[in-house]
Amino acid sequence: MKAKGIILNVLLAFVITFIAAIIVTLLWNLFIEKNGAIVDWKTSFTLAIIIGLVIPIVQRKDK
Repeated sequence: MKAKGIILNVLLAFVITFIAAIIVTLLWNLFIEKNGAIVDWKTSFTLAIIIGLVIPIVQRKDK
């Protein structure tokens, strides 16, 4: 049961971070860089993978 909870937390953190990174990079390119509606997929995936793994592990260690 604990493994299922950890996997669920990792997936949830990944999805939330991925969506947030997509929105931020899209808005950055639209308003700051003036490149148009371009999403930086590499940055979004990298950030989502790192935060998606780190946050649930740190939360489990604190319990």
